[in-house]
Amino acid sequence: MPTLTLAQDPAADELLGRDPLALLLGMLLDQQFPMERAFSGPRLLADRMGVDALSAADIADADPEQLTIWSQGPPAIHRYPGSMAARAQAVCRLLVDRYGGRAEALWDGVPDGATLLRRVRELPGFGAQKAEILVALLGKQYGVTPPGWREAAGDYGLEGSRRSVADITGPESLAEVRQFKQEAKRAAKAVASC
Repeated sequence: MPTLTLAQDPAADELLGRDPLALLLGMLLDQQFPMERAFSGPRLLADRMGVDALSAADIADADPEQLTIWSQGPPAIHRYPGSMAARAQAVCRLLVDRYGGRAEALWDGVPDGATLLRRVRELPGFGAQKAEILVALLGKQYGVTPPGWREAAGDYGLEGSRRSVADITGPESLAEVRQFKQEAKRAAKAVASC
């Protein structure tokens, strides 16, 4: 079981490390929302559902209104709890339909990185960048390293990079990732103003 520090909260990080669905949903929530809060969302959801581990089948079958209530909190699992609850339910329905409800079936026995990337991109809410980051996170911290995984992850798969959640292993690397993102934003602003 990997030791993750994405939520910066021991209980939330422990769930992320042992529950692949929690990791997948945390990654889903990591957009337009503080990273630590996004990756704490699966723990909040599990607590509100009264379970120790999340079940794709239970979330897929949940009443959408109840799922939204669980997502609203306080605290909310995302700044848009209703739409993210719906997206999480859509992810879980796909997992039930294609992978027997097992998030880890996305990567178990996958022949290569390109296949893994394709499977992740098929998930609702996972665009190109988010899919590459998840492939990098799986490779760097979850031990999912099919041939070609680094290439499939693009720059996020580079050894020693500090670009994304895939590279966060503690407070120091978190600060380095934040610094990289700030520099990238400044560079993008400079290009846009030219």
